[in-house]
Amino acid sequence: MKRALLLNAINPRIGGVLVRGKKGTAKSTAVRSLAALLPQVPVMPGCPYSCQPGSPQDVCQWCQQAGRTNTPSRRQVRIVDLPVGATEDRLVGSLDIEQAIKSGEKNFEPGLIASAHRGILYIDEVNLLNDHLVDVLLDAAAMGRNYVEREGISVSHDAEFMLVGTMNPEEGDLRPQLLDRFGLAVEVDGVFEPAERREVVRRRMAFESSPFDFMDNWAEAEQAERERLLSSQRLLADVVVPDEILELITDICAEYQVDGLRGDIVMYKTASTIAAYEGRTVVDVEDVREAALMALLHRQRRQPFQQPHLVTEQLDNMLEDFQNQQRDREPSGEDNSNNDDPGDSDSDREPDPPEDQPEDPAESSLGDEWFEIGDPYAVQNLQVQPPDRRARRSSGRRATTVSGTSAGRYVGARVPEGAASDLALDATLRAAAPHQQSRRDAAVSDAAALLIEPWDVREKVRETHTGSLILFVVDASGSMGAQRRMVAVKGAVMSLLLDAYQRRDRVGLIAFRGTGAEVLLPPTGSVEMAQWCLQEMPTGGRTPLARALYLAMETLETERLKDRDVLPLLVLLSDGRANVTLAGEQSSNVLTLPDEVRQMGETVAAARIPAVVVDTEQDFIKLELARNIADAMSARYIKLDDLAAQSLADAVRRELPGERLVDDLTPA
Repeated sequence: MKRALLLNAINPRIGGVLVRGKKGTAKSTAVRSLAALLPQVPVMPGCPYSCQPGSPQDVCQWCQQAGRTNTPSRRQVRIVDLPVGATEDRLVGSLDIEQAIKSGEKNFEPGLIASAHRGILYIDEVNLLNDHLVDVLLDAAAMGRNYVEREGISVSHDAEFMLVGTMNPEEGDLRPQLLDRFGLAVEVDGVFEPAERREVVRRRMAFESSPFDFMDNWAEAEQAERERLLSSQRLLADVVVPDEILELITDICAEYQVDGLRGDIVMYKTASTIAAYEGRTVVDVEDVREAALMALLHRQRRQPFQQPHLVTEQLDNMLEDFQNQQRDREPSGEDNSNNDDPGDSDSDREPDPPEDQPEDPAESSLGDEWFEIGDPYAVQNLQVQPPDRRARRSSGRRATTVSGTSAGRYVGARVPEGAASDLALDATLRAAAPHQQSRRDAAVSDAAALLIEPWDVREKVRETHTGSLILFVVDASGSMGAQRRMVAVKGAVMSLLLDAYQRRDRVGLIAFRGTGAEVLLPPTGSVEMAQWCLQEMPTGGRTPLARALYLAMETLETERLKDRDVLPLLVLLSDGRANVTLAGEQSSNVLTLPDEVRQMGETVAAARIPAVVVDTEQDFIKLELARNIADAMSARYIKLDDLAAQSLADAVRRELPGERLVDDLTPA
């Protein structure tokens, strides 16, 4: 991680760094510490664009006016934080349309991209940022300029910054198209030896007890690293990449089936920067290997639910073959320049057991079974509409909703409730046009060509897409093991997870068995984690159905408190034979539906939570208790016998918010 950050500091044209890792792995600490390590930059005091002294930008009125008499100064490289909830106007900047109409001047209010010029733009949890904002950021980082086009006015300014994004893979991944736009990507795991942990704690306590003394102790080491970075920047222009090294780079990208040519270019730049950092002017094989580990991790072709993982054995074999070919071309004689044998590495060790391997059933609870996931299926593309027209800020691809941000398609205008954040120029002009004559007659002095009052202002109404929250409540009791019903149920859930992955829905998973229910996966955007939990879910024990419904209601209510824009869907898969009470006591009566289960179902209906009940009962004598649960929940009822994989997906979609209305309008 530190290596990738330093390489981008030397050569910002690499394209930024994406740091993937779980919480507590010092991702943010490493990024923030980089700014203090970099050399100070000359700026004009008060300039909002961080213009280079002596070459002000056309859009920068400060440098053109007040900046002419100011003396340049030096300051530390700026780190600009981009909040996850930032709007497009705050990011790229906005125009004062009223001032432009009255005076004819382009009064541009710069955004965060302008502040990050010649600095670092840091995005924590970049995977939670709206996709359209990530697109804008990556375009600006790639082109070195920020373009703002709106209301017939064009503004652009320099935007040369180092883009650093951090993310927790458990919260969902970025789209492959966006991943490819980051120059380098690294994985951090935060696994430390006890001695390293003790050293971290000692340094932290030393810093808190005396921050200035701590910084003085490391000032010499920081200055040495700072001088090394400056020397590397000067040496970078003299670095040469031999033709055979370029051939090796392109062969590696072709072997790993990297789409496009961005991977080749990034590897070329990264290998050159590594050589400069090491004080060399010629790129060698080891530079290419290190560059490949950081440039190809996120660019390999992979299927949904497949985590990014670079197969280093394949890379080592290609590098070894290349070195052998180079030795064959050299004059005869022993070549002792490379005594390292790739075969002496981790391949000779006994492999560790995979972490995701399920525990041995013999060592687990008596009677538990593990079933594989049935074959998934393709899901048809169906639009789902939310039950209201309230503006939502969440992103996704399933439902069409009114946008709560400046992103989306312009479909209308309205009177703003506060300050207009997304001005609708055409609607504003139409509102002001009928009053121009009377306002001009009442004007005491020469009036502008167009007189606009605050009550004329209109803001845009936009439509965008949002996702849903699908909460699966799966019966994992012993009865689900009969006739391998769990295989079909897991296959159906897996199919919906694939659909959720494509539409960027959030998913959650609750399993109930024994004497209680458990949230195997809290609602999250990481469908990969849901797939893993589904694979590892055991089957066996009794059926605490009432407890499962209570936990589902509790989970959805918590999500509603966190996000009032959530569109939930409850999917219950069970035979309905509840034999454990809400208090955890066992019951032998499975022929009728317990009152507390019925009451919990009525609670779900009263909360107006869309639901689907899938009856997994397949016995010769059918009690159809799941039908009674569906009636109590006002949910759609489906029998397992009628469940082809496509049938379950269609049933769930029909019960998503707004889909019932679509069905009612569809001709029979």
